[in-house]
Amino acid sequence: MTFTDPLILLALVPVAALALAYVLLQRRRTRYAVRFATLPMLDRVAPARPRWRRHLATGLVLLALGAFATAAAGPEMRLRVPYERATVIVAIDVSGSMEAQDVPPDRLTAAKGAAVRFVRELPETVQVGVVAFAEEAELVAPVTADRVLVENAIEGLEAGGGTAIGEAVFASAEEVVRQAAANSESSDRDPSDGGSSAPGDDGGDTRPDELIPARLVLLSDGFNTVGRSPADSVPAALDAQMPVSTIAYGTPDGVIGNGFRTQSAPADDDSLRLIAEETGGHFYSAESGAELDQVYEDIGSAIGWRTETTLVTTPLVLLGLALAITATALSLRWFSRLV
Repeated sequence: MTFTDPLILLALVPVAALALAYVLLQRRRTRYAVRFATLPMLDRVAPARPRWRRHLATGLVLLALGAFATAAAGPEMRLRVPYERATVIVAIDVSGSMEAQDVPPDRLTAAKGAAVRFVRELPETVQVGVVAFAEEAELVAPVTADRVLVENAIEGLEAGGGTAIGEAVFASAEEVVRQAAANSESSDRDPSDGGSSAPGDDGGDTRPDELIPARLVLLSDGFNTVGRSPADSVPAALDAQMPVSTIAYGTPDGVIGNGFRTQSAPADDDSLRLIAEETGGHFYSAESGAELDQVYEDIGSAIGWRTETTLVTTPLVLLGLALAITATALSLRWFSRLV
């Protein structure tokens, strides 16, 4: 916790002084009573009372004063909060190598299950799109808040064909820019003129000046075999302000094919790592369904959220008021007077 005006915390000094004075006064009162009255007489004249009640009320008042003094100093905390709006594209390799069974029951089935669980755990403020890529990249679910639509799109993926990693990044970047432009156009539209563009809109470049925070999560189990290269796709991701987190999926021993003819199907760690590093994302590897779930969990804890410094003055003021009101109510109830 930090404070915008820490010098105001000096107000806690007189609060501490009041607490010390109260303790000394109670000790002095006890010594005075014992000095001028024998113990048997003291028991008859001043029988035992629930003194803890009086101390409780006073303690609550002192705590309330401390809360008010702390609130006046402008306390700030770093809190993790969801973006008001954010976009996540989930890109899944559906090339023929995803039929390999080194990750049971097979790579694609395990990947689809993990992706669905990942989508379900994202904050509600995050919109999700799905890109599938094999010989080419296809947007199978445009960016939407409809999680059922997204989950159905993932569940319907089927394997077959080559691997177009670069094209998947290009397709994802295009969808991020398109969706941001659509939102910008919608917010700038003047409802009073029947839906025409806002003043100053010359119908030119539709790319918005400020994009909604976006992240691409790309899973692949092979090398780029068709389309533009992964390295060529990096500028597109940067232009869309879209960090790419990549997952190299499968085991080094994974193979595809029948018993008569098989082919090794390892992931291209180098290209996937390059995309992640160049775009500000993170590179992961997963060789099992459990590892893939953990990777998606790690990614999900990082995207869709931001850490911001927030004033916590109001909670402290409310705490002080609650303490003061409680102390007053207890004092009136027990002693028929204010503290």
